[in-house]
Amino acid sequence: MAKNLNKDTVYRAAKPKDKDYTINDGECLALLVKTNGSKLWRFIYRFGGKQNRLGFGSYPETSLESARRKAEAAREQIANGIDPSATRKQEKADNQQAVEAQIRLDTGLTLINSFEYVTREWLASTAHTVRDITQQKKLRRFELYVFPEIGHKPIGEVKSPDVFAIVRPLIIKNQLETSHRVRSDISGAFSYAIAHGYTDYDPAQAVGAQIPAQKVKHNAAITEPKQVGQLLRDISNYQGTFIVQCALKLSPYLFQRPGEIRQMEWKDIDLESKEWRYFVTKTETQHIVPISRQAAEILEAIKPLTGNGRYVLPSSRGDGRPMSDGTIRTALKTLGYQRDEMSAHGFRTTASTLLNEQGWSPDAIERQLCHMPKDQVRAAYNRAQYLDERRRMMQAWADYLDALKSGAQVIQFPRQA
Repeated sequence: MAKNLNKDTVYRAAKPKDKDYTINDGECLALLVKTNGSKLWRFIYRFGGKQNRLGFGSYPETSLESARRKAEAAREQIANGIDPSATRKQEKADNQQAVEAQIRLDTGLTLINSFEYVTREWLASTAHTVRDITQQKKLRRFELYVFPEIGHKPIGEVKSPDVFAIVRPLIIKNQLETSHRVRSDISGAFSYAIAHGYTDYDPAQAVGAQIPAQKVKHNAAITEPKQVGQLLRDISNYQGTFIVQCALKLSPYLFQRPGEIRQMEWKDIDLESKEWRYFVTKTETQHIVPISRQAAEILEAIKPLTGNGRYVLPSSRGDGRPMSDGTIRTALKTLGYQRDEMSAHGFRTTASTLLNEQGWSPDAIERQLCHMPKDQVRAAYNRAQYLDERRRMMQAWADYLDALKSGAQVIQFPRQA
């Protein structure tokens, strides 16, 4: 079929008539002249047994030469088995998607189907199944290590090398526990993505074998009685702030988790009944800690200073937060105890070791350490179990520590009936 049948003057001179009409330029290209005088380029073709048409713009804004180039490109697509209309629709969809993506970025939103978008969708769907603090820590790891690297990528385009590039710096720094957690978090996001049709495989799975196994490190603790006595004397001579002095002195008497001691709240303390009752987030249970006479004296001493606030041991910054989680560790280091010798968590090991050696009920000791059974019914039943024995044990333990501190020749006391 002949093409380029007319000169530009033919199209320029075309006038409107009572009905729309076309001027054929050959090989599917024509100019549609409408009754209102507008002139529109049309490319009319057959593909897959159906007639289709494309618009190439209006004349003379789209020149004859430009329309012919567009027609030539469309004919090449048809010859290659490609439908120009489908290509045009896809281009429009892509352009629209790009505009919407830019709008989301400009307004601070994540891109739809990006790794960050799907991950946040997954986290929201699981928020009711985990503790808030667990969810916050997981989100923080994503924001710190993952989103800056692959958050913007379509989730289906994330590959194993992308995931390994995230954990590799952590491996180099020997932050193995963090690297394992980050990889596991990423894998969890991909499990959700696979189930919801965003992608069909988990690139984080292959990375797991590339991370060295984390060696279990036990919290350093002093368990030899004479050394415990020296530690207590050193604590007694600590010259830091009064609040930190109290925190150090309370730690061996109470031997609860360091985070629980530094976040101790006055509303949970009953000095009259000598009890500290609080919710343990780690085991998700209510816990009762009998307060010995010595521990009560420390609390009475600090109450005029912090009793009007929320926390027994508040931050020195006066910002309403509890004492920093590194305060006790720093104080021990100031006293000359390195991390491989004695840790803030080590007071629990000290108490557990010596109380077991002295014949106290292992069950009572475990309850006092709040090593609770995971079963919620059993946990509720066991919350106050052995409480009378634990009251006696906590006072006897405090007396024992005082004797060690004084340097007395201490004979292991028997379990009291």
